Formats: sequence, structure tokens, C-alpha cells
Amino acid sequence: MDSFSAKPAKKRKLAEVVYGQILEQILSGQLSEGEKLPSETELSRAFQVSRPVSREALMRLQADGLVKTHKGVGTFVTRRPPERLGELADSSEVSGYLLAMEPRIVLESEAARLAAMRRTKQQLASIRAAHDALREAIARGELGRTEDIAFHERIAMASGNENFPLLLRTIGNPVAQTITIGLELGRAAPQRQRVLEEHASILSAIAAEDPDAAATYMRHHLYQGRAGLVDMYHHTERTDAPGTDFFDDA
Repeated sequence: MDSFSAKPAKKRKLAEVVYGQILEQILSGQLSEGEKLPSETELSRAFQVSRPVSREALMRLQADGLVKTHKGVGTFVTRRPPERLGELADSSEVSGYLLAMEPRIVLESEAARLAAMRRTKQQLASIRAAHDALREAIARGELGRTEDIAFHERIAMASGNENFPLLLRTIGNPVAQTITIGLELGRAAPQRQRVLEEHASILSAIAAEDPDAAATYMRHHLYQGRAGLVDMYHHTERTDAPGTDFFDDA
């Protein structure tokens, strides 16, 4: 534990600050995969916060798949996010972006389901146009952020319920940020192709009026995007990535 260091947390959302500082040390490799974190009491002392604040930070890290707590043993680092994540987002804000993915997955999966049932020919054409625009932007070497966001917004509009695009707009900033970060992290050709293929599957299901498939493909697409934010080995060809379980839970 000699490699662990901390700066006193002084901002309002203390749990996010503690989360961010631990994340910074995971990103830098100061805390490596498999390494044990300090206890709640030790973290509270190091960050000069209460134990509930340390507990909340650890709970968020575990929910995001970055650490795992083994009862009676301790909390261990399980994943290391892509190194560029620290360049693209403030570490204290990453938890908020990942939190926003939870309602987004529920919201957009159901929107895709309803779009497959209710979309008009014009709406289908609009979704297809957004997909084509993203493909063309990628072919030009562009990020495609605007086109990607448009694809998701048009599916929400095709749900036939104005509350879906309205609700999506209420979390618009973190959604736009996660899309931007995901596209930046996935600039390599295989990742860009994967996004296009996932969008194509969603579009095909909506065109075929298959609500279950549309919801499943959308959910898969969003989970893949979320995984890419927290796991540096996601979508790589590596087979020697560290495992996530260091102890037998049995």
C-alpha cells in the first residue's frame, strides 16, 4: 500500500472527489489491477472525509466495475480504464457520466422498442439518414459526434411519445459527453466499424418492425459503449488481459 497517496478533498461533492482521486491513481497505474485499496477508515483519514463519504466512493467504483469488494478480505482494483480517459474528462466527473448511462440504457432501449412498433416511413428515413451521415463522417476521418447524437435522438422521436426525446434531453449534457468520450477513445478503425454495425442492427430491427430485437440491439450498443469507458482492454485483440476475480466468492 506504499504506492497509495491522497490529497485532502475540499469540494462540495466529496464522494465524487474521492472517487476521482482513486480513479486517477488507477489510470496512472499507481494502483494496479489486483492491488488492494486502503480500508474505509484509512481512506477517510487520508482524504479527511467521513466514512460514509469513503463508502459511497467505493460503492460507485464497484458499480462502475473498477473495483470489487470481497467481504472480510478487502477491496481490490479489477479494471483499468483507457489512459486517455483522464485526458478527455475530469476524473471527478466520470462517475456522473457513468451514472447517466443507467437511465439512458433503460430509456433508449424502450424508445427503440416503441420506434419499431410506431415509426412512420418518414421517421425511418430520418433515422437511416442519420446513420448514413455518421458513416460518411467516419469515412472522412471526422469524429461524427453530431451525427451519432442525431441517430439516437431520431429514434427517441420515432417512439411516438414526445416524453422520450424530452427525457433524453434532460440528461443531454452527460449523454453528449459520454458519446464524445466514447468516439474519441474508439477512433481506431475496428471500433468505428463496430459502432456502425451496432447502429445498423438497431436500424434494421426498427425497419423490420421487430420491437424485441430493436430493444436488445440498443441495450447491447449502450452497454458496449459503457464498457469502453471503464476497461482499457475492451474491444482489443489481447487475450492476456488481467482477470477481474482475484478471490473465490464461494
